[in-house]
Amino acid sequence: MRHITVLQHEATQQLNLSKGSVVVDCTLGSGGHAEEILPIIGKTGTYIGTDADITAIAANDHLHSDYEATVQLVHSNFRDIKKVLEELKIDSVDAILADLGWRMEQFDGSSGEKRGFSFKEDEPLHMTFGSPKDYLFTAYDIINDWDEEDIANVIFAYGEEHFSRRIARKIVEVRKENEITSSLQLAEIVFQAVPGPYRRKKTHPATKTFQALRIAVNDEFAALRELLSQGMEVLKPGGKMVIISFHSLEDRIVKHTFKEFARDQIGILVHKKPIEPSSQEQAENPRARSAKLRTIEKYNENIA
Repeated sequence: MRHITVLQHEATQQLNLSKGSVVVDCTLGSGGHAEEILPIIGKTGTYIGTDADITAIAANDHLHSDYEATVQLVHSNFRDIKKVLEELKIDSVDAILADLGWRMEQFDGSSGEKRGFSFKEDEPLHMTFGSPKDYLFTAYDIINDWDEEDIANVIFAYGEEHFSRRIARKIVEVRKENEITSSLQLAEIVFQAVPGPYRRKKTHPATKTFQALRIAVNDEFAALRELLSQGMEVLKPGGKMVIISFHSLEDRIVKHTFKEFARDQIGILVHKKPIEPSSQEQAENPRARSAKLRTIEKYNENIA
């Protein structure tokens, strides 16, 4: 299944780009936003696309030849946005975009990497953006080595899973007999742990557990906070930062941080309520239903 970029046009409109703009696309992904941005900034513009997943960099190599703008593709987590710009000798940028969603290729394994994100496939239990060897711990380590209480706390805090304790208890019970090594194995354990009615919901009962493990392994919330902080530092006065989130915990971080920027007169909220996909987009792409787009403009004392 081909990935469909969510809020593609709305994000580009909010960035308010023009010929010659310098843009950081913090989540290159399948290149959907890049294809909207590059024609606008033209040959005098600069597009910096970063992604923690090395396969996204390789998949978008064609951008160098397809567009006239200066294109820089960097394998990096967006929490290191300042470091990336320093290495490129870029002091400040006109716009920053981060789409916190996931590419379909990361779930169906078509990117060539199988990391355990999908509970429908029998994949190694890693759940890392990059190579597992570069991480302090993987989902395998959490599931097989952590205490029951710690597992439950992760699943509840990052997945908002009400049956976190039942799931953690079942995990520990199973691992006493055999180690848990695959995503399919873990999904079945979660399925068995939850009550009958919960198993019959539209979404798979392991969805929140997998989300929680992925967030914990990749330190996603801390990375997001660092992006927001560093992003405001490198934005030019009047520049805009657009964040698209897909679940309530991410959106809450963005919402509260943007409010703090506005309160401290660091930035201006461009729209108080998030922009959400149209009913047509939601019908055509069901995964768009939870998306929320928020925009902040860096305070410009010469205009205020």
